Amino acid sequence: MTALRMPHRALHPAAPAGEEIMQVRNLTKSFGGRTVLDGVDFTLARGSMLAFLGANGSGKSTTLKCIMGLETPEAGSIKLDGTELSTLRGTELARARSSVAMVFQKIHLVPRRTALENVCAGALGRLSGPASVSPMFFPRGLKEEAMAALARVGMADRAHEKAGRLSGGQAQRVAVARALCQRASVLLADEPVSALDPRAAEEVMALLAELAHAENLAVAAVLHQPDLALRHADNVIGLVNGRIEYSGDISGLDASMESRLYTPNRAAA
Repeated sequence: MTALRMPHRALHPAAPAGEEIMQVRNLTKSFGGRTVLDGVDFTLARGSMLAFLGANGSGKSTTLKCIMGLETPEAGSIKLDGTELSTLRGTELARARSSVAMVFQKIHLVPRRTALENVCAGALGRLSGPASVSPMFFPRGLKEEAMAALARVGMADRAHEKAGRLSGGQAQRVAVARALCQRASVLLADEPVSALDPRAAEEVMALLAELAHAENLAVAAVLHQPDLALRHADNVIGLVNGRIEYSGDISGLDASMESRLYTPNRAAA
């Protein structure tokens, strides 16, 4: 697999690293009478990666989906740059959410489109007219920005290859480049490496961590592999049955804590 080659200059300079950009408080969500999230609290800061760990059914992915608006919590507060998202409607809400991008386990690229065209699609929210409906009308400036994003993730040499011909790791990096072209400040990754082989998983996680630190992005990733969190994350949220069992620096993620997070009879399968 092609080694990552990433320039050191930030694509979109942001506020200083360490500044909190998102605050989540008392997030609560149930499905069919079963509580999936029970008062979850955390913050996301620019320039760092937060890893969510826990057994299947512990609430990791649901947390990210609530942030993205893919699920509606019964209670709780989600503030982005100090603005409570639940108070926004229409174009204001869409504008706020445009600064939050999500990368999924199932890589949502258009197979028949090139990598470059897929990355340009990250900017659709700020385009109008024909450019918003057809790659034929993407402006030159957008294509240049998309190429810079592809270079940032080590995929410039595959810019004109159809997405359907890329490997899983390559496609996931294109999906990350699309988030960069969206000009997102927050990047959420829901099990971004669970379908990848170990080498590709390592490369994608290294990329996400490097982007957090070099681009001042706030990155939150749901992982099933504690070892990847140990190597790449700055902080960890450990969930058990929708409650936070551990929240803190990666150094606190020892064998005892891992056992508490993944003991079968403590979390739903």
